[in-house]
Amino acid sequence: MSQPQQQAVIGPLKGAGVLVTRPAHQAEVFCRMIEQAGGVPLRFPVLEILEPRDSGRLDALIDRLDAFDIAIFISPNAVSMAVNRIHARRPWPEHLRIGAVGQKSAQELARAGHPAHICPPRRFDSEALLEEPELQDVAGKRIVIFRGDGGRELLGDTLKERGAVVEYAEAYRRGRPDADTGKLMIHWSRGELHLVTSTSSEGLRNLFDMVGKLGRMWLRKTPLLVGAPRMVETARELGFNGDPWVAEDPSDESMMQAVLQWAQAREPQHEQ
Repeated sequence: MSQPQQQAVIGPLKGAGVLVTRPAHQAEVFCRMIEQAGGVPLRFPVLEILEPRDSGRLDALIDRLDAFDIAIFISPNAVSMAVNRIHARRPWPEHLRIGAVGQKSAQELARAGHPAHICPPRRFDSEALLEEPELQDVAGKRIVIFRGDGGRELLGDTLKERGAVVEYAEAYRRGRPDADTGKLMIHWSRGELHLVTSTSSEGLRNLFDMVGKLGRMWLRKTPLLVGAPRMVETARELGFNGDPWVAEDPSDESMMQAVLQWAQAREPQHEQ
């Protein structure tokens, strides 16, 4: 008769509970990486992706897509929400150059049949995209940026300074899920949650709001890993204890690399 399984967890994470706050439909790959490293992913989406508030305005811009020289997609969500709508309304303009902020967006574009012409090989943010040669001399170019509601203005503002005519296309909006925090509180109370991960300032603020007063006490004490250096200031504003760990970019691969670095630094005290 087999005995109950008592063996130690194998892998660099050694059973560590990692809070994954990505939108539900985007969390699976990161969760699988955590599991393969011997960790326990605790799913708690803090953002949901919704249809744009003004779909008519988006459709009107899509109908005149021929007028643009370059289309830039800020995120995988911008790709999936915009490209499907474009395909439903019109043929893709053959002359249109395509830019993507990050490899995940580029992969989504390639899957849709529109490989990106402009995409930074590393550092998946607006700053990296702006360093690409094709976006240096854009005077007189018409550029459309597909994004969610709001967001950073750095990309558009910089392209305007370089002489481009820029328009934003809001392809989706972000919402805060109506989530039950009960299981999350139980994990914290049992000491099963060892690391919080977040890839956007908006998501981190949503998490802070969603967990309530008791949850904030635990949240601030739990090590935090963020997906961009600019999020460090957000963590400070929210009162986190100490500075967070910072991934090179918010991709699954970079986030996981930073998780493993956290685990390695945690090792000596974890063994005591």
